[in-house]
Amino acid sequence: MPDHLLLLWDVDHTLIETRGVGGVVFGEAFEKATGRPMSAGMAKAHGHTEPVLLEQTLDLNRVHDRDEDLFRRFADAQADSYLAHLDELRERGRALPGVEVALRELSRVPGTIQTVLTGNTRKAAQIKISAFGLDQYLDLEIGAYGDDDSDRPALVGIARKRAERRRGAAFNQANTVLIGDTPKDIEAAHTAGARVIAVASGGSTPEELTEAGADLTLKTLEGADSPGILASLLSDDAWSRRP
Repeated sequence: MPDHLLLLWDVDHTLIETRGVGGVVFGEAFEKATGRPMSAGMAKAHGHTEPVLLEQTLDLNRVHDRDEDLFRRFADAQADSYLAHLDELRERGRALPGVEVALRELSRVPGTIQTVLTGNTRKAAQIKISAFGLDQYLDLEIGAYGDDDSDRPALVGIARKRAERRRGAAFNQANTVLIGDTPKDIEAAHTAGARVIAVASGGSTPEELTEAGADLTLKTLEGADSPGILASLLSDDAWSRRP
Protein backbone atom coordinates (compact mmCIF):
# COMPACT_ATOMS: atom_id res chain seq x y z
CA MET A 1 0.00 0.00 0.00
CA PRO A 2 1.24 3.59 -0.61
CA ASP A 3 2.89 5.35 2.33
CA HIS A 4 0.07 7.90 2.30
CA LEU A 5 -3.54 7.36 1.25
CA LEU A 6 -6.19 10.03 0.76
CA LEU A 7 -9.78 8.81 1.15
CA LEU A 8 -12.44 11.23 -0.13
CA TRP A 9 -15.89 10.38 1.21
CA ASP A 10 -19.12 11.58 -0.36
CA VAL A 11 -21.62 12.66 2.30
CA ASP A 12 -25.30 12.15 1.38
CA HIS A 13 -26.31 8.50 0.96
CA THR A 14 -22.70 7.39 1.44
CA LEU A 15 -22.00 8.51 5.02
CA ILE A 16 -25.42 9.73 6.15
CA GLU A 17 -29.09 10.10 5.29
CA THR A 18 -31.14 13.12 6.36
CA ARG A 19 -34.40 11.21 5.64
CA GLY A 20 -36.31 14.22 4.44
CA VAL A 21 -34.79 16.90 6.64
CA GLY A 22 -32.45 18.00 3.85
CA GLY A 23 -35.38 18.67 1.54
CA VAL A 24 -37.16 20.76 4.17
CA VAL A 25 -34.00 22.75 4.81
CA PHE A 26 -33.41 23.31 1.09
CA GLY A 27 -36.95 24.63 0.69
CA GLU A 28 -36.60 27.03 3.60
CA ALA A 29 -33.26 28.31 2.32
CA PHE A 30 -34.63 28.68 -1.20
CA GLU A 31 -37.52 30.84 0.00
CA LYS A 32 -35.31 32.96 2.23
CA ALA A 33 -32.77 33.55 -0.56
CA THR A 34 -35.25 34.23 -3.37
CA GLY A 35 -38.25 35.61 -1.50
CA ARG A 36 -40.41 32.97 -3.21
CA PRO A 37 -41.62 29.54 -2.07
CA MET A 38 -40.30 26.48 -3.85
CA SER A 39 -43.75 25.77 -5.27
CA ALA A 40 -42.60 23.50 -8.11
CA GLY A 41 -40.36 21.44 -5.83
CA MET A 42 -36.65 20.71 -5.86
CA ALA A 43 -34.69 19.37 -8.81
CA LYS A 44 -33.31 15.84 -8.41
CA ALA A 45 -29.84 15.86 -6.89
CA HIS A 46 -28.25 12.75 -8.51
CA GLY A 47 -24.77 13.68 -7.29
CA HIS A 48 -24.87 17.33 -8.38
CA THR A 49 -23.05 20.01 -6.44
CA GLU A 50 -25.18 22.49 -4.50
CA PRO A 51 -24.67 25.38 -6.97
CA VAL A 52 -25.86 23.18 -9.85
CA LEU A 53 -28.77 21.85 -7.82
CA LEU A 54 -29.83 25.38 -6.90
CA GLU A 55 -29.60 26.53 -10.55
CA GLN A 56 -31.74 23.60 -11.68
CA THR A 57 -34.26 24.28 -8.93
CA LEU A 58 -34.41 27.95 -9.87
CA ASP A 59 -35.14 26.92 -13.45
CA LEU A 60 -37.79 24.46 -12.31
CA ASN A 61 -39.48 27.18 -10.27
CA ARG A 62 -39.05 29.80 -13.02
CA VAL A 63 -37.01 32.16 -10.91
CA HIS A 64 -35.18 34.36 -13.40
CA ASP A 65 -34.01 37.21 -11.16
CA ARG A 66 -30.58 35.90 -10.06
CA ASP A 67 -28.05 38.34 -8.70
CA GLU A 68 -24.45 37.33 -8.04
CA ASP A 69 -25.07 37.15 -4.29
CA LEU A 70 -27.92 34.64 -4.55
CA PHE A 71 -25.92 31.50 -3.89
CA ARG A 72 -24.19 33.00 -0.86
CA ARG A 73 -27.57 33.99 0.61
CA PHE A 74 -28.88 30.50 -0.06
CA ALA A 75 -25.84 28.81 1.50
CA ASP A 76 -26.00 30.95 4.63
CA ALA A 77 -29.75 30.37 4.98
CA GLN A 78 -29.27 26.64 4.47
CA ALA A 79 -26.68 26.43 7.24
CA ASP A 80 -28.95 28.41 9.57
CA SER A 81 -31.85 26.11 8.75
CA TYR A 82 -29.81 22.97 9.43
CA LEU A 83 -28.88 24.37 12.84
CA ALA A 84 -32.53 25.16 13.53
CA HIS A 85 -33.49 21.59 12.58
CA LEU A 86 -30.53 19.93 14.29
CA ASP A 87 -32.60 17.95 16.80
CA GLU A 88 -34.92 16.77 14.04
CA LEU A 89 -31.93 15.83 11.89
CA ARG A 90 -30.49 13.67 14.65
CA GLU A 91 -33.89 12.09 15.33
CA ARG A 92 -34.92 11.37 11.73
CA GLY A 93 -31.57 11.07 9.98
CA ARG A 94 -28.79 8.58 10.57
CA ALA A 95 -25.25 7.54 9.81
CA LEU A 96 -25.60 4.68 7.36
CA PRO A 97 -24.99 1.12 8.59
CA GLY A 98 -21.33 0.23 8.84
CA VAL A 99 -20.09 3.76 8.24
CA GLU A 100 -18.73 4.50 11.69
CA VAL A 101 -16.98 1.13 11.88
CA ALA A 102 -15.39 1.69 8.46
CA LEU A 103 -14.25 5.22 9.35
CA ARG A 104 -12.85 4.10 12.69
CA GLU A 105 -11.01 1.08 11.29
CA LEU A 106 -9.58 3.01 8.34
CA SER A 107 -8.42 5.80 10.65
CA ARG A 108 -6.15 3.23 12.29
CA VAL A 109 -4.35 2.41 9.03
CA PRO A 110 -0.96 4.24 9.14
CA GLY A 111 -0.70 7.04 6.61
CA THR A 112 -4.43 7.13 5.89
CA ILE A 113 -6.09 10.54 5.67
CA GLN A 114 -9.89 10.69 5.54
CA THR A 115 -11.90 13.71 4.48
CA VAL A 116 -14.97 14.53 2.38
CA LEU A 117 -15.63 15.36 -1.24
CA THR A 118 -19.19 16.57 -1.46
CA GLY A 119 -21.55 18.78 -3.40
CA ASN A 120 -22.74 20.19 -0.09
CA THR A 121 -21.46 23.57 1.03
CA ARG A 122 -18.76 23.47 3.68
CA LYS A 123 -21.06 24.75 6.44
CA ALA A 124 -23.91 22.36 5.64
CA ALA A 125 -21.61 19.36 5.31
CA GLN A 126 -19.88 20.03 8.61
CA ILE A 127 -23.19 20.42 10.44
CA LYS A 128 -24.59 17.19 8.98
CA ILE A 129 -21.45 15.14 9.61
CA SER A 130 -21.01 16.46 13.14
CA ALA A 131 -24.66 15.74 13.96
CA PHE A 132 -23.86 12.03 13.84
CA GLY A 133 -20.40 12.20 15.44
CA LEU A 134 -18.49 11.29 12.28
CA ASP A 135 -16.33 14.42 12.32
CA GLN A 136 -13.95 12.74 14.79
CA TYR A 137 -12.65 10.50 11.98
CA LEU A 138 -12.51 13.09 9.18
CA ASP A 139 -10.19 16.04 8.56
CA LEU A 140 -12.88 18.44 7.37
CA GLU A 141 -10.43 21.30 6.86
CA ILE A 142 -8.91 19.61 3.81
CA GLY A 143 -12.23 18.50 2.32
CA ALA A 144 -13.64 19.86 -0.95
CA TYR A 145 -17.15 21.29 -1.04
CA GLY A 146 -19.77 22.55 -3.45
CA ASP A 147 -18.99 26.15 -2.64
CA ASP A 148 -15.35 25.54 -3.67
CA ASP A 149 -16.36 24.69 -7.24
CA SER A 150 -19.62 23.73 -8.94
CA ASP A 151 -17.76 21.15 -11.07
CA ARG A 152 -17.50 17.92 -9.09
CA PRO A 153 -14.32 16.55 -10.76
CA ALA A 154 -12.51 19.80 -9.90
CA LEU A 155 -13.12 19.08 -6.22
CA VAL A 156 -10.71 16.12 -6.33
CA GLY A 157 -7.81 18.41 -7.20
CA ILE A 158 -8.86 20.91 -4.54
CA ALA A 159 -8.87 18.22 -1.85
CA ARG A 160 -5.51 16.89 -3.01
CA LYS A 161 -3.86 20.32 -2.85
CA ARG A 162 -5.27 20.96 0.63
CA ALA A 163 -4.07 17.56 1.83
CA GLU A 164 -0.62 18.12 0.33
CA ARG A 165 -0.25 21.49 2.07
CA ARG A 166 -1.44 20.12 5.39
CA ARG A 167 0.32 16.75 5.36
CA GLY A 168 3.40 17.39 3.22
CA ALA A 169 2.79 14.38 0.97
CA ALA A 170 1.98 14.10 -2.74
CA PHE A 171 -1.38 12.63 -3.83
CA ASN A 172 -2.16 11.20 -7.25
CA GLN A 173 -4.09 8.38 -8.89
CA ALA A 174 -2.10 5.75 -7.02
CA ASN A 175 -3.01 7.01 -3.55
CA THR A 176 -6.32 8.88 -3.88
CA VAL A 177 -9.62 6.99 -3.47
CA LEU A 178 -13.07 8.54 -3.78
CA ILE A 179 -15.92 6.70 -2.05
CA GLY A 180 -19.46 7.53 -3.21
CA ASP A 181 -22.86 6.21 -4.20
CA THR A 182 -23.61 7.68 -7.64
CA PRO A 183 -22.28 7.51 -11.20
CA LYS A 184 -21.41 11.20 -10.75
CA ASP A 185 -18.92 10.19 -8.05
CA ILE A 186 -17.37 7.63 -10.39
CA GLU A 187 -17.20 10.15 -13.22
CA ALA A 188 -15.53 12.70 -10.95
CA ALA A 189 -12.90 10.19 -9.84
CA HIS A 190 -12.11 9.03 -13.36
CA THR A 191 -11.98 12.56 -14.74
CA ALA A 192 -9.61 13.71 -12.00
CA GLY A 193 -7.45 10.58 -11.97
CA ALA A 194 -8.47 8.82 -8.74
CA ARG A 195 -9.56 5.35 -7.70
CA VAL A 196 -13.21 4.93 -6.79
CA ILE A 197 -15.17 2.66 -4.48
CA ALA A 198 -18.92 2.76 -5.12
CA VAL A 199 -21.42 1.87 -2.40
CA ALA A 200 -24.98 1.02 -3.45
CA SER A 201 -26.46 2.87 -0.48
CA GLY A 202 -28.23 5.54 -2.55
CA GLY A 203 -30.45 5.30 -5.60
CA SER A 204 -28.09 3.35 -7.87
CA THR A 205 -27.88 -0.44 -8.01
CA PRO A 206 -24.59 -2.33 -7.70
CA GLU A 207 -24.88 -3.27 -11.37
CA GLU A 208 -25.31 0.37 -12.42
CA LEU A 209 -22.30 1.45 -10.37
CA THR A 210 -20.12 -1.34 -11.74
CA GLU A 211 -21.22 -0.51 -15.28
CA ALA A 212 -20.31 3.14 -14.62
CA GLY A 213 -16.73 2.02 -13.99
CA ALA A 214 -16.21 1.70 -10.22
CA ASP A 215 -12.94 0.02 -9.25
CA LEU A 216 -14.87 -1.75 -6.53
CA THR A 217 -18.62 -1.88 -5.84
CA LEU A 218 -20.04 -2.70 -2.41
CA LYS A 219 -23.68 -3.36 -1.65
CA THR A 220 -23.23 -1.79 1.77
CA LEU A 221 -20.56 -0.77 4.25
CA GLU A 222 -22.20 -3.00 6.83
CA GLY A 223 -21.16 -6.42 7.99
CA ALA A 224 -18.92 -8.61 5.85
CA ASP A 225 -18.50 -5.97 3.17
CA SER A 226 -16.67 -3.64 5.56
CA PRO A 227 -14.09 -3.14 6.86
CA GLY A 228 -12.82 -6.45 5.47
CA ILE A 229 -13.33 -5.63 1.79
CA LEU A 230 -11.98 -2.12 2.24
CA ALA A 231 -8.93 -3.52 4.01
CA SER A 232 -8.38 -6.02 1.20
CA LEU A 233 -8.62 -3.26 -1.40
CA LEU A 234 -5.95 -1.29 0.43
CA SER A 235 -3.54 -4.23 0.64
CA ASP A 236 -0.37 -4.28 -1.45
CA ASP A 237 -1.71 -7.21 -3.49
CA ALA A 238 -4.98 -5.43 -4.29
CA TRP A 239 -3.19 -2.28 -5.43
CA SER A 240 -0.93 -4.29 -7.70
CA ARG A 241 -4.00 -5.75 -9.45
CA ARG A 242 -5.74 -2.42 -10.04
CA PRO A 243 -5.48 -0.94 -13.56
